[in-house]
Amino acid sequence: MESKFLFGLILFGLISCKEQVGEYVCKPCDLPCDELNFNESGICPHCKMDLIKKSALIPEKELIVNEIKIQDGSGKFLIDGGLQEGKQIVIHYYKPRNLKSESPVLMVLPGAGRDGDEYRDAWIGNAEKYNILVLSPEYPERYYPGFWSYNLAGMITAVEINDERTAMASFKIVKNPNEWIFNDFDRIFNLTKNKLNLKTDTYDLFGHSAGGQILHRLAIFKSDNKANRILSSNSGWYTIPTDIEDFPYGLKNSYKSGKDLDFSKNLVLFLGEKDDANETRGDLRSSSEVDKQGLHRLERGVYFYNESKKIASKLNSEFNWKLEIISNIGHDFREMSKAAADYLYNVEK
Repeated sequence: MESKFLFGLILFGLISCKEQVGEYVCKPCDLPCDELNFNESGICPHCKMDLIKKSALIPEKELIVNEIKIQDGSGKFLIDGGLQEGKQIVIHYYKPRNLKSESPVLMVLPGAGRDGDEYRDAWIGNAEKYNILVLSPEYPERYYPGFWSYNLAGMITAVEINDERTAMASFKIVKNPNEWIFNDFDRIFNLTKNKLNLKTDTYDLFGHSAGGQILHRLAIFKSDNKANRILSSNSGWYTIPTDIEDFPYGLKNSYKSGKDLDFSKNLVLFLGEKDDANETRGDLRSSSEVDKQGLHRLERGVYFYNESKKIASKLNSEFNWKLEIISNIGHDFREMSKAAADYLYNVEK
């Protein structure tokens, strides 16, 4: 009898909440609370998921290209692909309630799954805590097809593969560097800055796994950007800044020479201590070319850093790249995101 009474109270509570008209909902979880509306952001009292703006669930096909609307909380907007004609980029965002004109801006690059919404969500708590505007670009597969197209930032085309994640048989380098997706980051920042009348002139970058691959290559191939700090996290393999190895494993036959490199950018190799030989999450490439860098992500990241430091020393170049190994974390973008938030924005650390 008592259990029936409690069930009745819960059901009544759900119906009462459903009748409310609010701007916030929980992410779909196949529970009755999927139908609920809430007037304020927070956590769903039933499934304990973070509440998001209804606008965050709008299908991409209903978004208008280059119509940028940014409200408090989670949402998304759609922009064109710039010089990459006919393409579109989805920008998932989180705007904290107390965002100031001088608040920091963080761009988050997702892994090979390109799930910008999930990567944005991993930052929501710290976005409120540190008052950060979070922007997570999503490059849809239909416009940017193939694993190689994404982690190499659109630098190559006409890829022929034996196995998409282990062996690339042949490819062509995209001759116009303006078509590489490195150029999108400043553009996304400028569009958002103008829309919200922000005063900050720089932004930070965090990328995990395939996103981390993009960011260490950004520091190599397009160091003239507005990014302040670049955290390249848990990449599977690297482009070593040497003219000895063929591109994409080195710079030989690319559009960049080791002699022209600028190591002054604030690049941080942000590695998980447990992203080692025992880690089973994520796809880890193995080939004769990448195995020279090590047999797991931690080893390869350390190798990239050490080799880059040697090269900069030989060139007598300023070297501002850093290595940070985060204790007790493996290939986990949520935990690495938390560590990155403290590293970047906790002034008391």
